[in-house]
Amino acid sequence: MASSSSEAQFVTFSLGEEIFAVPVEVVREILDHEEPFKIPHGPDYLLGLRDVRGHGVPVIDLRLRLGMTRTEKTPHTRILVLDVPVADRVLALGLVADRVYEVVPFNRSQVETAPDIGVRWRSDYIAGVVRRESGFVVIIDLARLFSDSGSALASLETPARVA
Repeated sequence: MASSSSEAQFVTFSLGEEIFAVPVEVVREILDHEEPFKIPHGPDYLLGLRDVRGHGVPVIDLRLRLGMTRTEKTPHTRILVLDVPVADRVLALGLVADRVYEVVPFNRSQVETAPDIGVRWRSDYIAGVVRRESGFVVIIDLARLFSDSGSALASLETPARVA
């Protein structure tokens, strides 16, 4: 598949009223929401494991990971199953989204850096921001979001077989 170096494809989704995007190449599949198998003593944003084609995949409430309120399940709630390259490995993760919209191309010239508000704030997970008629789309840097040295996900990097 040939692609222009000035354009990249993204999957857009919402968390509340905010629109986010991740690169299409990391999205393995998009699933209907099912309650995951709970994992004791995990961080609040780790909802549990979900069986995805015979593998246990950690499911993350992205709203909680980003400091928002917990996801309220609706008929539109979806799980984006992602293969996120982090350092020398690939994390298989399920991210809960309020709604998934579309695959959309963004021209690299459209992507702006995270805004400077004059004080330190947790913006290192923002790979860029794209203006649209309806507002902004925040492109998430998944590797930064899930590469904390203290991340509880480190022990889940190799999916377990589900019987």
